[in-house]
Amino acid sequence: MTDPEVPEPVVRTAAGAVRGRREDGLTVFRGIPFAEPPVGEARFAAPRPARPWDGVREAFAFGPPPPQDVGIAGPAAALPEGDDWLTVNVWTPAPDPAARRPVMVWIYGGAYRIGHAGSPGYDARRIAEDGDLVVVTLNYRVGMEGFARIEGAPANRGLLDQVAALEWVRDNITAFGGDPEQVTIFGESAGAGSVASLLAMPRAAGLFHRAIAQSVPGTFFSDELARDIGTVLAAELGLRPTVTDLAAVDPAELVKAGQTLAPRMPQYVDRWGQAAPTVTPYSPVVDGDVLPVTPWQALASGASRDVDLIVGHNRDENRLFTAMAGKLGQISDERATKALRLYAPGGEDAYRAAYPGRPANDLYERVQTDWLFAMPSLHLAEAHLAGGGRSHVYELTWPAPGNGGALGACHALDVPLLFGTFRADLGPLLFEGGEPSAEALALSSRFRTSWTSFARTGDPGWPAYDTQRRLVQVLDAEPSVVPYPEEASRRLWEDHEFAALPLLES
Repeated sequence: MTDPEVPEPVVRTAAGAVRGRREDGLTVFRGIPFAEPPVGEARFAAPRPARPWDGVREAFAFGPPPPQDVGIAGPAAALPEGDDWLTVNVWTPAPDPAARRPVMVWIYGGAYRIGHAGSPGYDARRIAEDGDLVVVTLNYRVGMEGFARIEGAPANRGLLDQVAALEWVRDNITAFGGDPEQVTIFGESAGAGSVASLLAMPRAAGLFHRAIAQSVPGTFFSDELARDIGTVLAAELGLRPTVTDLAAVDPAELVKAGQTLAPRMPQYVDRWGQAAPTVTPYSPVVDGDVLPVTPWQALASGASRDVDLIVGHNRDENRLFTAMAGKLGQISDERATKALRLYAPGGEDAYRAAYPGRPANDLYERVQTDWLFAMPSLHLAEAHLAGGGRSHVYELTWPAPGNGGALGACHALDVPLLFGTFRADLGPLLFEGGEPSAEALALSSRFRTSWTSFARTGDPGWPAYDTQRRLVQVLDAEPSVVPYPEEASRRLWEDHEFAALPLLES
């Protein structure tokens, strides 16, 4: 709640002064531009510095979300419309330049096609409060605006937006009570893929000092694959994938092109291979410039070796997607076989031998979870270790109570646990109407304690991972530190290389 007895604080940024509000013991600033709107001549360009303003700008409302599909939690409610997509929000105990508190910067997920920092599920109040630190959330371009490969435009514009936001943090966060020398980036799903990308990007070097990647997706596109998908996306509009053709198209029309193509992507499996069934035509592109190589390759070669890392995943990641498709518990052996043949290293027989007697549902969920999130996350930790860095690994095994527990420790369960936002976004689905139990509240507090302790000291409260003991933090009703629990899968994927997904035929 806003405190009417406390004067509204004003902070001066490089572009101009902003006025925030005191809310529940914190000072909150919303909708501060970190770059100019990427429209008109700036459409599909790398982000440009925000234009200065005169006077004091009210920073009371979140900025408008970037153009996007409707998310799985429904449309963005009560958010402003407009072109000022590239904004940051700040939660701080006090905007005191002398405070020099650690800073955490959140990067949202959403399959690189949806997401906005104004989502109620990303209310960072509890993180800032429990950790006595500054939290920043940011918007970045998604979908065709941010990730489609377009001739005449830089690749990975959404990632470049994130770099620009981190530059804003470097240049301005001291005035908000933060320490630009103690910045931790953290994100989930596509946000974790973004964290992994930033670890690999020369442009991001030095902008953060610790990183937390929650459920890293293994989907990174080769330049050839991204260009082919971009051609098909543009063809949905009868156009070519060029700035010349697309710059004048209403952003909503580009969103529709992605909406139209997504359900038809499995038809392109002969060309797009493993990318086709993901039904998202967007991912970071290993273009050789913005993202020179994959994160696994970059970290193994020592990129970001001085950045401490937490990385982990949820035990039953894929169950959320199976439930959303209405297929939970209904996977046929034929469908499981098809998934095993497409994704399993060593082929179908290797998984069936490693998991003897498992029903089709279990095999389907296991290989999908392993391919998309679990093994990419574990391999990122091991790559960082090989390159001289330090990693702490976790697995969330506590089952979501919603839907009678059928969702297990599914994808995105960690987000409401971390933020304590049980009634927002997916919270009501995962937590039986959004009502957390004492057990859920205790685990939520543990998440925040570990994450904020890591941001403050580099120690989340459990040992660093190594390839001898392989100790990881298991997050459950009774947390424990044990050797990595998914040993059968780890061995199956031990020699697999997470390379950029190729174009199979031109």
